[in-house]
Amino acid sequence: MTARRAAARAAAQVGDLTGRTPEGITSLDRGEEGWEVGVEVLEARRVPDSNDILAVYRIVLDDDGDLVSFRRERRYLRGRTEEDS
Repeated sequence: MTARRAAARAAAQVGDLTGRTPEGITSLDRGEEGWEVGVEVLEARRVPDSNDILAVYRIVLDDDGDLVSFRRERRYLRGRTEEDS
C-alpha cells in the first residue's frame, strides 16, 4: 500500500468511526505494524472559528489497509499553537 493510499484510507476510517469529516493529515509514518497516520478532525464549531475544537486521531493500518488501532491523541483550540498547549 502506498503512503497516499494509507493516508486516504485512514481519513476514511476516522470519518466512519467518528461521524465527522477529517480536516487533514498531520503525520504519516511506516511503523512495525503498518502505516501510522495522524488525522485532524473538527470536533466542535465555535464562534469565532479560531475557537473551534480540533482533535488528532492516531490510526494504524496493516499492509492491506485494515484498521489495527484507533485513538484520539489530543484535543485543542484551532487558534492555539503547540507552544500554547
